[in-house]
Amino acid sequence: MRFNTVNNGSMQIKNYEGEKTFRLDPAMELYTAVVTWSVSDSFYEKDNDRLLRVRKLIAENDPLFVAKLAVYTRYKMYMRSAPLVLLTELARVHSGDDLVSKATAKVIARADEITELLACYQVLNKRKGFKKLGGLSKQLQKGLSTAFNRFDEYQFAKYNRPAEIRLRDALFMVHPKPKDEAQQHLFNKIADDRLETPYTWETELSALGQVSYECDAEKEAAFKAKWEELIDSGKLGHMATLRNLRNMLEAGVSHPHIRKVADQLSAPEKVANAKQFPFRYLAAYRELLSLPTGKSGLSEKLKSFFTGSDGYVGELLEALEKAVVQSASVIAGFDENTRILLACDISGSMQKPVSPKSKVLLYDVGLMLAMLLQSRCRNVRVGMFGDTWKLIPVPKNNVLANVQEFYRREGEVGYSTNGFLVIEDLLKQKVVMDKVMLFTDCQLWNSMTGTKNIYALWLEYKRTVAPDARLYLFDLMGYGRPPVQIIQNEVYLLAGWSDKIFGVLDALENGGKALDEIERIDIASCSPGFL
Repeated sequence: MRFNTVNNGSMQIKNYEGEKTFRLDPAMELYTAVVTWSVSDSFYEKDNDRLLRVRKLIAENDPLFVAKLAVYTRYKMYMRSAPLVLLTELARVHSGDDLVSKATAKVIARADEITELLACYQVLNKRKGFKKLGGLSKQLQKGLSTAFNRFDEYQFAKYNRPAEIRLRDALFMVHPKPKDEAQQHLFNKIADDRLETPYTWETELSALGQVSYECDAEKEAAFKAKWEELIDSGKLGHMATLRNLRNMLEAGVSHPHIRKVADQLSAPEKVANAKQFPFRYLAAYRELLSLPTGKSGLSEKLKSFFTGSDGYVGELLEALEKAVVQSASVIAGFDENTRILLACDISGSMQKPVSPKSKVLLYDVGLMLAMLLQSRCRNVRVGMFGDTWKLIPVPKNNVLANVQEFYRREGEVGYSTNGFLVIEDLLKQKVVMDKVMLFTDCQLWNSMTGTKNIYALWLEYKRTVAPDARLYLFDLMGYGRPPVQIIQNEVYLLAGWSDKIFGVLDALENGGKALDEIERIDIASCSPGFL
């Protein structure tokens, strides 16, 4: 399969701002649409419109590529909902072999994804009620049966939560064949709702909440002891730790326990295994920064953590910085003589949360990816564009603090999407760059009087100033309407929110294509995982 084909002039369309753009080939458009999809409304595109576009693109692509993309999005982009949509839609349009069953068995990484996939199938096929799932795809059912054989009682019990479709329902629908007597016993426990309550931070704290206490002090002591026990147990996951830093501080856990949390957060092996989006660290960082620092705003427990300037809160902030730098370790970096320009789009369409329940904006994602890349490069300039374009000098190693600095100064350039100013400035100053990287939703246009656009300016820049320069568009929204011709004139498109996007960048640097990593996935293997 050849995915990154060259677009010609007949493929010109307009973006949502009415600016001339170029149509992607079906594989590249599906890739960008899926890896940037939070399964919720975006600024320009409603969720159902994205779904309809994804459905159309699935029909236009090779089924094997769609199956590989589902695996890629789950294991390389850390996504959960989008891969299930791909599997459901693939099952709807493809039959006649075992591709769907093998892809399903590889994608399912957690026990709750069995029920999530059935729920997705129910919604997308407009089935009302679990009993209407009788027409479940046989190949999807076969893949789920394989997945059922993969999990133990703890994994099943951890995700056996109240929902329209529960594990018990899934068991009766899928009819998995147990691999031995012990697993038959486990399936019987699922069928009879007799799974043992697992030891998790949620169940432990929930149990404490049901206890009657003689006074508030007794309750506070119990929760403090429980948080310290959870920290010592080593069973508090990386994501749970990130989400509960403030809760631990408010519970008054000991200083040694805070140090232990900081060490666990920044441990390279923990970060590598956690598979978290980089912006999760930003959310935790901001939660700590939001703690009140005035004496009147702090509880007595929190005051004890602000010894010196930041005290133990500062230690946690430093741990988060170390953790996010570790998450960027996959970036190969560039030679110290390689000149790089990083430009961040802070326009109005980038000021939207990445999902309905998140406080993290699309703009934050672009800043995080840019700052991660900056931390690994030597000869680099960074800036932001809106109505105007401005360079913002920041230190190399403070990734999260740098994001906050950009966030603080966003109003200095306005909120249009005049990305062409980045290239125009290079032309005017005759500055030679080897690589120019824009972090954007690709809805670039010219809000000023005139006809200048980034495509024409890039061609002029290549012709008159830097013939060897490369332009990389980091597409953070996947609308499928880039402002320049991809591949021609050394323009490349990357998409996604995970730090793994830099693996694609590395492949491009070494002569590969953006979709090469997807092509290499082995669907024939029955084992779960990426390859």
